[in-house]
Amino acid sequence: MSERIPLDLLEPAVVRKRARFVVIAALVLGLVIGEVVALLGGLIAGGVTALVVAVPIIVLALVEARRRVWLEGSQVCVRALGTRTVDLHGLTDLDLMVTDVRGNRTIGLLVTGAPKGRTINVALATYTAVAGRSLGILALRRLADGLSGAGDPGPLVFAELLVAELRAEARGEDLPGRPLFQLAAAVPGGKLAQRIQTDAVTRFVATLDS
Repeated sequence: MSERIPLDLLEPAVVRKRARFVVIAALVLGLVIGEVVALLGGLIAGGVTALVVAVPIIVLALVEARRRVWLEGSQVCVRALGTRTVDLHGLTDLDLMVTDVRGNRTIGLLVTGAPKGRTINVALATYTAVAGRSLGILALRRLADGLSGAGDPGPLVFAELLVAELRAEARGEDLPGRPLFQLAAAVPGGKLAQRIQTDAVTRFVATLDS
């Protein structure tokens, strides 16, 4: 049986703590808005409004708290409400995604493919103005191995990117000297999420060899 390698960027305890804060905030927000509506339209209207406001946020927080990502052999798996799987040796699409939320940029690997054509976003690293955090050495190494074993030029480029990131970390490079940070920083601001297409990643990786 293949070893299961966690691919969670944040520790589960941190994710659960954030989820608790979101749940509390959702309850408070729902109660406040519900009270306002109750004053105008009665208790039933206020109660329904409180539920409509709070419940979706709470559900999203609980799903996020439950979410786990791991690599098992060549398969990337994610568990939330259910479990989705993408085989790195059966990819049909591969991109990088950069999200920007309140100055916190996260760069993730979007993998799409067999067995069911699903897409999974594997967060590789996250950066603020003063600090950064990336997946551990073992996780990046195994991801690179899985991509290089796909047998296609596209995944091999992404494998080379992850290897370059590992080498930069081994050299003790500061954030500006790390490939993932450079890619995340190069994406223009102003959008919540942007894809970096494979050809752009290929050109960037080629500059790392020069």
